[in-house]
Amino acid sequence: MALTGGGPADGIGVLTDELVRRLKPLTFSDPVTHVYNPIDYARNGYDRYVARFGNSAKEVLLLGMNPGPFGMVQTGVPFGDVEMVTGWMGITTFVSQPEYPHPKRPVDGFSCSRREVSGGRLWGWAKQRFGPAEAFFSHFFVLNYCPLVFMEASGRNRTPDRLPAAEKKTLFSICDRVLRQSVAIYRPRWVVGIGAFAEKRAVAALEDTDVKIGRISHPSPANPKANRGWDAVVERELADLGIDLPAVKR
Repeated sequence: MALTGGGPADGIGVLTDELVRRLKPLTFSDPVTHVYNPIDYARNGYDRYVARFGNSAKEVLLLGMNPGPFGMVQTGVPFGDVEMVTGWMGITTFVSQPEYPHPKRPVDGFSCSRREVSGGRLWGWAKQRFGPAEAFFSHFFVLNYCPLVFMEASGRNRTPDRLPAAEKKTLFSICDRVLRQSVAIYRPRWVVGIGAFAEKRAVAALEDTDVKIGRISHPSPANPKANRGWDAVVERELADLGIDLPAVKR
């Protein structure tokens, strides 16, 4: 799917088409009962995000694990808290439905009233530090390693690292390849995992490249460190990596 008249966004569009096609036949065993793929049913939001902010080379690629239930699941944008996506990024669009919706995990799209805490923290920090979204995205871009969301019958989220070994092997081989191709498109100096899982997968997928790999703490409320002032934590961690940031916008 072509997103623009050329540039990195078109390459990501082709990769996304391939990723949707290769993931579609995969099946997952109990306790996973439902699987959502937001880059399929919420492709409108994802395409707008990539076309608006992902059509140039990047210095730093921030890598998440997989979508959250009130973020990318709803909007198609990584860490896609509705308030930040609409208000700061200026993106809003129609979102369709997953093929097999979970009764306890509805997709309300941009009408979702729940906040995505991780996304609110990530994008809130970017807004405070850089000001306009365009200023942040001139240096950074955010992608997820895996686009799939795994849910149990209760509605509980099951993260990719907790899948059976055989399922992980197949899934990770697909996601590793797309990560390598994404890095080839954006040519970043750094790939920074948002959390330990993303860093680990970046190390595995990019071992034969010269890109630098690092990690920042995940902004999830499940991470105690993030609940003690994630903005200050991520500032220190990026500085320790040697990634320069502009002065705080007021």
